Order: sequence, then C-alpha cells, then structure tokens
Amino acid sequence: MSKTHEIKVTKRELQRKGASRRLRNAGVIPAIVYGGTAEPVAISLDHNAIWLAQQNEWFYSSILSLNLDGQITQVLLRDMQRHPHKQLIMHLDFLRVDANAVLTANVPLHFINEDTSPAGKAADIVVTHELKEVTVSCLPKDLPESIDVDLADLKAGDVVYLSDIKLPKGVEIPALAQGKDHDDAIVTAKHGKVDAADEEPAAE
Repeated sequence: MSKTHEIKVTKRELQRKGASRRLRNAGVIPAIVYGGTAEPVAISLDHNAIWLAQQNEWFYSSILSLNLDGQITQVLLRDMQRHPHKQLIMHLDFLRVDANAVLTANVPLHFINEDTSPAGKAADIVVTHELKEVTVSCLPKDLPESIDVDLADLKAGDVVYLSDIKLPKGVEIPALAQGKDHDDAIVTAKHGKVDAADEEPAAE
C-alpha cells in the first residue's frame, strides 16, 4: 500500500507567462490540478521543497496529498517541465485521484537478490534489466510505491517476464490482459561475448 505524502500549496490566479516567470524568480513553481468533476485549479509550490521531494521515487509513483489551507486533495504527478540547462522546475501537472475509482500509474521495479543469484555470481553472465518500471492499475489505497522482483534463483539463460512479477493484493498489470504478446521481458541473463583477445590461440 502506498504511503501518502503531504505537500503545502497556495492557490494562484491564472495569469500570463510573465506572471509565471515572476513566480519562478521568487522561488515558486506554478502548477495546475485537474481531473475529476471539479474545475482545474492553479496553484503554486515552494521550489526548494519540491526540488528535494522530486529526488525520491515516491514523488513520481505515490499518492500526493496537496494541502491548500487545510483542505487536502489527493493527486498523482502527471507531468513535470524542467529547465533545459538549469536546476529549475518550470511547471507541474497534477491529476486528482478518486478513492473509489481505479487508476493507472507507473511503478518502479526494485530488483533484489541479484548479486547472490547463480547468474549474479557468474563472471561470464550479463544480467540486463529490460524494464525499470511497470504500468499497473488499482484503487488508490492499493497503489505500491515500488514492486520487488526477486532474482534469487536467476541463472544463465533465464528470462523474467511481466507475468512472473508477484503483485500486491488488488494490483494488476493491464498489459497482461491483452495477451501473451504483451508479456514483455523485464530481466534477461545471458552469457557475455568472449573478447577475441582473451581467446586461446589456435594450435599450429
């Protein structure tokens, strides 16, 4: 189950780009909250607080609780615009979450016990993580911050697929309902190529 993370926000009036620039110069990020039955609401957030928060996985995959003068709105981050050269967040988009409606979100995959697996301990085996996150559907209360993929038994030649993931209760992978062609590989373990320089010279 996903934890909730509270973030204080301030309501703002929708204005021209010049106003957004002045907000950024003052250390504030302009943002929008939309979705559900309510009208979109323009808000602003403290840049330093969000800069620290966005360095954590939960900021992208967890339910966020926006606190506007004591009123809590649960949302998911849907878009983040960054400055191309500076350490500056330009704008954020948040989608309202309905506690009783199934949502779709990307959740990071954490690969555990790889180093102690037969493949991980073999010097000539290359383990490749084909996917780093997975799209899941569930109710907001069931949304995990991450999903562990146990690679303890991984050996040469193995392929781990989406269908092999042990999902938390109430969580599904929509792609699997579309058939086997959508059961993508998430981890592969293959023998690495032998460098010609390392091969034994042929007998004369």
